[in-house]
Amino acid sequence: MTCRWKLLILALSFFLIMVLSVSADCPQGFLAKKKNCIDIDECTDEKPCGENTVCTNTIGSYYCQCKGGFSHPTGKVNFTTGAYRLKVSSFLKDIQECLEIKDICGPNAKCVNAIPYYSCTCYDGFISTTGNKTFRHDQNATCEDINECQKGNPCGQNGLCNNTQGSYYCMCNAGFTNYGNKTARCTESNCDVFKALNGLEEKLPIVKQLNKSCQELTGDKSQTEEDLLKRFQSEIDQLLSSKFLKDRRTVSIFLDLVESVLRLIGAVTKMPGRNTTSTHTELKMLVHHGPVISKRNTTLSTKHAQLDIQMEMAAGEPAYYPGFTTVSLMSYSNLEDSTDGFFDGIKPQKNQSFKINSKVVTVTVSNKNTSHLKTPVKLTLDHLIQKNQTHICVFWDSSVNGGSWSDRGCDVVKSNPEYTVCSCNHLSSFAVLMALYEMENKFELQLITWVGLSISLIFLFISILTFSMIRSIKSTRTTIHLHLCISLFIANLVFLAGISQTANKAGCAVVAGILHFCYLAAFCWMCLEGIQLFRMVVLVFNTTFKTLHMMAVGYGVPAVIVIISVLANSGGYGTKRYCWLNLEIIWSFFGPVCVIIIINIFFFLITVWKLAQKFSSLNPDLDNLHKIKAFTITAVAQLCVLGIMWIFGCFQFEESTVAMSYLFTIFGSLQGVMLFIMHCLFSKQVREEYENILARFCVPQKKSYKEFNYSSKAQASKSSQDTGESHF
Repeated sequence: MTCRWKLLILALSFFLIMVLSVSADCPQGFLAKKKNCIDIDECTDEKPCGENTVCTNTIGSYYCQCKGGFSHPTGKVNFTTGAYRLKVSSFLKDIQECLEIKDICGPNAKCVNAIPYYSCTCYDGFISTTGNKTFRHDQNATCEDINECQKGNPCGQNGLCNNTQGSYYCMCNAGFTNYGNKTARCTESNCDVFKALNGLEEKLPIVKQLNKSCQELTGDKSQTEEDLLKRFQSEIDQLLSSKFLKDRRTVSIFLDLVESVLRLIGAVTKMPGRNTTSTHTELKMLVHHGPVISKRNTTLSTKHAQLDIQMEMAAGEPAYYPGFTTVSLMSYSNLEDSTDGFFDGIKPQKNQSFKINSKVVTVTVSNKNTSHLKTPVKLTLDHLIQKNQTHICVFWDSSVNGGSWSDRGCDVVKSNPEYTVCSCNHLSSFAVLMALYEMENKFELQLITWVGLSISLIFLFISILTFSMIRSIKSTRTTIHLHLCISLFIANLVFLAGISQTANKAGCAVVAGILHFCYLAAFCWMCLEGIQLFRMVVLVFNTTFKTLHMMAVGYGVPAVIVIISVLANSGGYGTKRYCWLNLEIIWSFFGPVCVIIIINIFFFLITVWKLAQKFSSLNPDLDNLHKIKAFTITAVAQLCVLGIMWIFGCFQFEESTVAMSYLFTIFGSLQGVMLFIMHCLFSKQVREEYENILARFCVPQKKSYKEFNYSSKAQASKSSQDTGESHF
């Protein structure tokens, strides 16, 4: 290193020593400058106090003060941060003016703490001197009473407004009420609905109470609206259980009364409403109170229905808003039985009839003007019978012939087998109708039925004589044929005589019960034939049933099914058009029939499979196998004839099933002829007996020939007595 650099380093070192020596002579808070000590401004250079504070510099030091709304944890006014100057803001706390200073906002306002300071909000019925509901701490304002009576008439034209400190109350004129809500608009109290009820006041004692003190609603102040509602539902249950609602006028009065009572009780019900269930009713009630009309959409649901409605529509026009909004959805468990058949308000299409296919529901809102809504309501109703049919949305119109279902103002938004969505521009009681279609060419179908059944009765009678009187062909199988023919003979005879005799309900129900029993008996005897073939082929040849066991199955099982069906629903026997089972219990017939068909198909498949095995082997008893084969073919043909007939019958409730109706009529009316052909004409042994009988009456024969013929027939009968030989 050169001498020049050494000299430079020595000079710099000397200078630093001099400077440090001078700074060391200045006290804390000062800085040496040009051999002088000058004050350091910590507030500008270092900002030691942090947020929400004010820093003040002093000679040689500084101090901190909290901004308005904050305080130091120790309560100090002036403080320094010391070693924690970087964390000073975390030591400060907000002053809770609302807690520390009583009535800081005045007696009519609520204090709300803020960071920093606070704000004040006036109570309802008061406004600040600044003209706003809320004012700040620095506005030096107070809250004063609002005179609601000077800002229009909140009580309406039919009430007198009286201002009070922070509120007001309404005194309604005679004939008007605000439903116990002193600040609500006075509306007309329609008490006439509780008069002239045609006997309903005796069935609903609660109506007398409402009639006496309509404007006060309850009269008995010890009863709450909840108690009143439970009592009302209990009395409705008794009314629906007694089947008092038989005529349309009584139904109309009942439904109008329910709407009025629900509107009255809803007016005094507290938010958010009530959800109650009784034996025959289910109620969902939504209540909103307040000076401002709620504009939200809402949904009410019961077990069988759902209502989608706008609360603004339920409240009505703002000029007539009573200060509350109520929406009620009531569902009845059995009212469809009393109202079914009253369809004067609907124009049916050609060959169209109707049936109620949902529960009846009543929709009530506080808005009394619901005859034409600006925004339609949507109502979803579940179907009682889930079928892919045409459905119609209807409401109960009391103005049509004293009461009837009508589709005016209601449209179907969506429909499937499970439910229908309705859109209606008015409110009332609603339901869904299922459209049924009568078959055209009714005369032709009746003619086929009468002619076919008459012919069948003749051939069934011949078959009964054949199987009961010709001893040579008697066997277990022919016994089954005999009782099958007897069952169908009685069924066809009763069908011809009483199927259309619907004027006498009791007689019609008896006819339906006999038909139910006889047709089930026919299928039970068919089932026995399938079991008999199975036993002959799979188990042991020539196996027979005991007569008592066959009777128990053939007639006992149908009797048990019919008795259970009658006990479960005695009203299901007999419809408005025919003396047959209605749709509610139709499966008490089709259910057992389907089971029997499935059982027979199972037995027949096994029988055919076993026969194929036996034919493929060198079986010495080949003649008996041929006989059983013929029996099986005949039984399968019989099952097809009767089974297919009732399969066609399943389609009689659908639209555009003329072809199915003709097939059902033809197969049903001629089944006796078909059974005679299969079991008598196709049987070689029976044909020979017929020839023998005809020969005795028509062709004179020599004695020797007769004796020979008789002995040969007897021998043949004896050889096949157990199997009842039958060949095609």
